[in-house]
Amino acid sequence: MIRVAFHAGQLLQPVPGGVGRYELAMLDRFPDLGVEPIAFAAGPRPHGVGSRVQWRDLGPPRGSVRYELWHRLRRPVVNIGADVAHAPSLAVPPVRVPLVVTVHDIAFLRIPRVTTARGVSFHRRGLELARRDATLIIAPSMFTQRELVREGFRSDRIEIVPFGIDAPSPREPEELDGALASAGVRPPFVLTVGTVEPRKDLPTIVRAVARLRQHHERLTLVVVGPRGWGDVAELDRSFVRVLGAQPWSIVDALYRKAAAFCVASLYEGFGLPALEAMAHGAPTVTTTGSAMEEFVDGAGLLFAPGDVDACADALGRVLDDEALSHELAAAGRERAGELTWERSASEHARVYGRALARSRS
Repeated sequence: MIRVAFHAGQLLQPVPGGVGRYELAMLDRFPDLGVEPIAFAAGPRPHGVGSRVQWRDLGPPRGSVRYELWHRLRRPVVNIGADVAHAPSLAVPPVRVPLVVTVHDIAFLRIPRVTTARGVSFHRRGLELARRDATLIIAPSMFTQRELVREGFRSDRIEIVPFGIDAPSPREPEELDGALASAGVRPPFVLTVGTVEPRKDLPTIVRAVARLRQHHERLTLVVVGPRGWGDVAELDRSFVRVLGAQPWSIVDALYRKAAAFCVASLYEGFGLPALEAMAHGAPTVTTTGSAMEEFVDGAGLLFAPGDVDACADALGRVLDDEALSHELAAAGRERAGELTWERSASEHARVYGRALARSRS
């Protein structure tokens, strides 16, 4: 049994996002894999952390003050009696045991304009600390691994561990129709899911759907996800339904009923929503040039970031070609079936063992 001090601070944020989902998925599965998780953060146990997981409230200072002290002064040291510590984001705590850090992506270096100046500075410092202090780095994709090597990380310190999804459970058609009705959504619609922020480039999807409506008059765009940083233009168009954050029963139904799923992100280190869409059989259209291209892996259609014409063309092919739509749905389910949270958690356990052995040697 390996005792792992697991920083779960993202779960205390107003919008935990994909990092928060990743943290919960790992904490939920570790006890079955010979890993004893001791989750810690500067706050009380958040909703969703199971009873099998120990929770340590670090107390004050809380929030960004603690993170600034960690990054600038490497104080106060986190010492809670674990064998290994894991920072599942670039909020990197000072510890006295082998440290594993997950680097999801380095969008803050490649496209700094889509985040705040403070965010860029914070993540740059976290990346420096990961390079300097981590025993091992977890990257969720080969794309992120290559990006880190370009930034001076040694490849033998990087473990590629893809994230995962939960397999969809059976649901009755009437239940799905009721979920859509409760959300005020009617087919046909293009779906996009994720935090609403500039990096997701939602205006490209809006403009593509606007063009498609010349031949598909009833087509709408459904946008699901909490508001993040920054203003996003063009979401006030009459055919755009912005639903905000929704319970999983609604999101699940939208995935199953979408005519197509589209992500136009400028940069992603993994891309959970695209993988979820594929698992639910939604024909998937997404951008080239980052990790989503890697994981779609022939099971979806691709277009260059910001290319409205190419986005509209790809979505139009899905809408107009029923055989292609079925083919993509089947390929997506098969591809997504290879990537589960159980598999990811098992690989994390292996990385912890390697980090402990590496530090001892």
